[in-house]
Amino acid sequence: MILIVVKYRVKPEAKDTFLDEVAEFTAATRAEPGNLWFEWSRSVERDDEFVLVEAFKDDAGEAHVSSDHFKAGLASMKPLLAETPQIVSRVVEGEGWDRMGELTIDE
Repeated sequence: MILIVVKYRVKPEAKDTFLDEVAEFTAATRAEPGNLWFEWSRSVERDDEFVLVEAFKDDAGEAHVSSDHFKAGLASMKPLLAETPQIVSRVVEGEGWDRMGELTIDE
């Protein structure tokens, strides 16, 4: 799978509306056939930083970045950003989350 983590720093005036502004892009990406997950979080240390954790099946990455909603999403996002986002993008084994063996909870 392709695992991607992106950090977005937004302008002060966008920090309370950013997730609303990217909602259409988020919904469209989650509806893609090869999308495994697309999850936004807000940093607990910086109220102007959002972290996106996303994953796609190995053959779905190109379709994602070539889609109209991807291009539209980036265009609508760009004016809200304070700096160029930071990204980690890797191909990893598997197609889902594993359980953390070092912190097993008996249920």
